[in-house]
Parts: sequence; C-alpha cells; structure tokens
Amino acid sequence: MPPAGCPLSQGDGIIRAFFRNRLQAVYLCPGERMLEAALPTLAMLQAPVRDRLVTMDAELQGMITADFGAINEVSEYLFARRGKYLRPTLLLLSNEVGGSPRPEAVRLASIVELMHVATLVHDDAVDHSPKRRGMPTVNSRWSHQVAVIMGDYLYSRALVEVTRMGDLEAIELLANASNRMSIGEMRQLAAHDALGATVEDYFSLCDCKTASLMSAACELGALVGRTEYRDALGGYGHDLGMAFQIVDDLLDYTVSSEVTGKPNGLDLKEHKVTLPLILALPRLDAAARRKVDELFMDPSPDDEHVTAVIEAVRDFGGLAAARDVARDYAASARDRLESLPADPAVEILRLTVEFVLERQK
Repeated sequence: MPPAGCPLSQGDGIIRAFFRNRLQAVYLCPGERMLEAALPTLAMLQAPVRDRLVTMDAELQGMITADFGAINEVSEYLFARRGKYLRPTLLLLSNEVGGSPRPEAVRLASIVELMHVATLVHDDAVDHSPKRRGMPTVNSRWSHQVAVIMGDYLYSRALVEVTRMGDLEAIELLANASNRMSIGEMRQLAAHDALGATVEDYFSLCDCKTASLMSAACELGALVGRTEYRDALGGYGHDLGMAFQIVDDLLDYTVSSEVTGKPNGLDLKEHKVTLPLILALPRLDAAARRKVDELFMDPSPDDEHVTAVIEAVRDFGGLAAARDVARDYAASARDRLESLPADPAVEILRLTVEFVLERQK
C-alpha cells in the first residue's frame, strides 16, 4: 500500500518502481525527493507487465513463423526491431485491473500486435511511404505486392490464433476492430476534396483507424480478467486512441524526421488533411490560404513549400487548437477510469494518458 497521506485514488502518488512477477508498487508522495523525471516513460509504464511482455514477444515470434522462406524473410525484417508494444501493454494492464490477471491475455496481446503490424504494412503500401521507424518499409524494400500479401498473412495469422482460443466474444471484438480499420482506410482513399474535410470527418477517421484497436485491446484485457470493467476500459482505450492519433498528426508538424523515423511534413506532402490544418483553415488569411491551395494542387510539393504551410498552420493557431482537442480526449480517458478500483494498474493507465500527450515519437 502507498504510505499514509498519499491517496492512490486522487493520483497524488506517482508509481516509480519497476515491478516483478506481481504488482508491488512503490509510491513517491508530494514532498519526497523525486529521483526520476515527472513524465512517465514507456519503460516505466510497461514495468508491471514486463515479464508478460517477454512471454508475449516469444509467442509472437512463434505465430509469425511459416514454412515458406519468403514469408519468414519479411517477417524477420518486420519484427527484428521490437515495436513499442503500446497496444499489448494496454491489454495486459487492463487485464491486471481488479487483481485477476489471466494467462489468455498474453496470447491476445500477441494477436493484437499482429493486427497492428498488419495495419502498418498495409498503410505504408497504400500511402507509398518510404520509411517506418527510420527503416525502409516493406513496399520500399521489396514491392507493393509483397507488402499487400504480407499484411494479409499477418491478419490471417491473427485470425487463426484467436479462433484457436475458442472465445467468440474475443473473435467478435477483433473482427469489428479490423472491419472498422479497413473502413477508415477506405474513407481516407475515397476523400476527393481533401481540403473540404470537416472535424467530424477527421474524428470518424481516427475512430476507425486508431481508436478501434486501442479500445478493443483494453476491452479484451477485461474480457479475460474482470468482465465488469469492459465498458469503462473499452471507453478509455477509445479516448486514449483518439488523443494518440491527434498527437501523432501534430508530430508531423512539429518534430524532425530524426526523432519520428519518418519524413517531416509527410502528411502534407501526401496531401493528407489532419486536425491541425482543418482547424487552421478558417483562420488563414488570403496569402496563407493561397499557399495551402497551391501545395494541394502540386503533385510533388518541395520541402520549402511544405515548411511554409507548416508555419502558416502554426502561426494561425492550428497546432494549439489541435493540442487542446487532444487534451480534451485525454481528460475523457482519465474520467473513464474513475469507476474502476484504486489499484496500481489503474494508476499506470492514468499515467499512460500523460505519456501519450507528451510523447515525441
């Protein structure tokens, strides 16, 4: 338990210990000497489920192995650099809420990561993206055809593995998330008037492409843990996913390619309209609006043109307004946790909101 006078339910205690086997938290209360940065790191958030993530990683490697060398070659390339494992972490932390973790959650976490990577492979192929996490994408290193087939393979492996578990509710949750992600991608492709996109259009896209899988991950954790927390955790995952995507779109305007691992301003180069631009458009003066229109008419805008639009979006308040929306979704995610019991897993889910808001890559 936290020391007296450091109530967990109010979030005054900050979990700072790394955990082993079961949750054994150490809390630093206001007034105590802080030896670590106030903002949580991903490693800190993953500490309570570190051993389970190690097991998950081993299961994941087994799932992607095929009896065909070409598939194994691409799989090994994709998974050679360990991802952030944010979605599996959310699933495993959700499974810990209420103190009833189950081994099935580890397999579900592997399946969710398979689906996530499949989505990235397909997205990169659709967008013709040259890099992901600083490395050439599958479509760049091999071909567009290989990327499509590899994404399909990973999706099918996820389907095989969840079917083997025999849990129809888990199958339904993942099938719905997969369906919504596909609809989201098609929404983006079908948008003929990019600059006519509304805030509602953007929210629908984020809901499908990002929030759907994060919500499913959190709800799956509760499904094989404490089922009475499914709705609260699913809602938390949705709102966290919305905040995550908005921050991701902000990073394309604010952070260099050396940090994110992908070219800066890539969304604008690909004529993608995200929340910062949507919110800035009504505020632009004639000169700034002309720069935006010219960029979207240019099939291959140069870096100077992209930089000019980034500066216009910043100067006319698009970045600040988008960050405010991200903070609103973050606040909603925190509110979803209020109905859950006061335990370390919930506190770390609360800290995860801060990580998502402040991340730089």
